[in-house]
Amino acid sequence: MKPLYDELHCHVRAALRKQHGKEKIGDKAPIPAHVLGNMWAQEWQALYDLAEPYKGVASLDVTKKLKAKKIDEKGMVKLGEAFFTSLGLDPLPPTFWERSLFKKPADRDVVCHASAWDVSFSDDLRIKMCVEIKEEDLITVHHELGHNYYYHYYYKLPMLFQSGANDGFHEGIGDTLALSVTPAYLKGLGLLDAVPTDDKGAVNVLFKQALQKIAFLPFGKLIDQWRWDVFSGKTKPADYNKAWWALRLKYQGVAPPAPRTEADFDPGAKYHVPAGVPYTRYFLAAIYQFQFHRALCEAAGHKGPLHTCSIHGSRAAGDRMKAMLSLGGSRPWQEAMQAVTGQRKADAGALLEYFEPLRKWLKGQNKNEVCGW
Repeated sequence: MKPLYDELHCHVRAALRKQHGKEKIGDKAPIPAHVLGNMWAQEWQALYDLAEPYKGVASLDVTKKLKAKKIDEKGMVKLGEAFFTSLGLDPLPPTFWERSLFKKPADRDVVCHASAWDVSFSDDLRIKMCVEIKEEDLITVHHELGHNYYYHYYYKLPMLFQSGANDGFHEGIGDTLALSVTPAYLKGLGLLDAVPTDDKGAVNVLFKQALQKIAFLPFGKLIDQWRWDVFSGKTKPADYNKAWWALRLKYQGVAPPAPRTEADFDPGAKYHVPAGVPYTRYFLAAIYQFQFHRALCEAAGHKGPLHTCSIHGSRAAGDRMKAMLSLGGSRPWQEAMQAVTGQRKADAGALLEYFEPLRKWLKGQNKNEVCGW
């Protein structure tokens, strides 16, 4: 996957250089982390307008339509539930709608970091999320409901088996379905005016996704790599911040926006580090979701490029997914993988297949660039 990331990095850096000047963004240099539009430089969607491949081809502004339709916080979650039920999965229980938090309370502080729960391990499903009416949160809703549906299909198993096949499975389920939130699906909901029908429109759609999913890959890998080195004693307390930025330079090709010292503790700005939440799960999910998506698209009888597939409405795909969800952690993860994909190993080939049209375009754009850092 690294060559694809490097090509995306190269193109984004060129767009930023054009915006900010060569003295700030060098030719073969890391990108200053603060210009990537995300507090941790882990996803780069904020740069879409700046680096859009084909300007004005196919409006992808879902946020504008969501607001125009006056969809509220609960309505956003209803859109997510409707996708799952279209596959033949069960509706969420009434208690979900009574006990979840969808809107930021006006009378108290809450942790707004989105999360999903089965509070009592007995189908007491809930999400806690301060939903905002925007496209990013529509995708997050699908992600969190993926957790809830996993809980729902394995809650009758013994307590020790009420978990994902491995951590990456739990994070990957909702993201898999979010891959089916295609322009054609969004148009069906009235959230897009038109579906891109040519190669230019497809490249725009894939580029927007890559700014999230491909940009994330090295960040997803390095969090637990840094943490492992700390806990193993390889990285000493005197070098915590230095080791953090060394990994970010090596894998992400980003540099700090200002000089950093060991008086700073930049890893602590990432919620999962002080909260002790494992992170390799997100890296694995970033790979698994495309592997799951390819298999579910085959079950749904999809013909054509993988990035155009939406499994919305396919009971056959839903049955394949239920077979995996209901196993929980009761079988080795390889068996759960086989239940949905027919494969027993993780395979990044589906991710590369999905983004192949974009990769061809990026190679053409980068022919006069010196890629790498």
